Amino acid sequence: MPTMSDASASIEIAASVSEVWPFLAEFRHWPEWGPSVRAVEAGRKAVAPGLRGRVQTSIGLWLPFEIGRCEPERFWDWKVAGVRATGHRLVAIDSARTRVDFTVPRAFFPYIWVLDRGLRRLASLAESSRA
Repeated sequence: MPTMSDASASIEIAASVSEVWPFLAEFRHWPEWGPSVRAVEAGRKAVAPGLRGRVQTSIGLWLPFEIGRCEPERFWDWKVAGVRATGHRLVAIDSARTRVDFTVPRAFFPYIWVLDRGLRRLASLAESSRA
């Protein structure tokens, strides 16, 4: 869960929570919207509490990760290389609109620009999939 010491970025997406969630949770989509993700290796196709895997960064470095809390169609967070990283929250505005919030520990505030870019890519993917 986000804390008062977190920094965040948000976007409103013209798609339902159930339409947005697969893009956010399924590993095959991460490189499509995540500017810092090139590939993911994990024992499942989507996030799940306690799941461990590894993520390849945009510069080619492989880092271990572990999914922390996960509430399908609502929230998931993770640790990367043992460090608390991004939290991902979906909030239904109505049946056809979703707000997505990404949070990071305030110490990683400069990463907000990456989160903002990822949110815009996520919105584009989810909205174009509705057509």
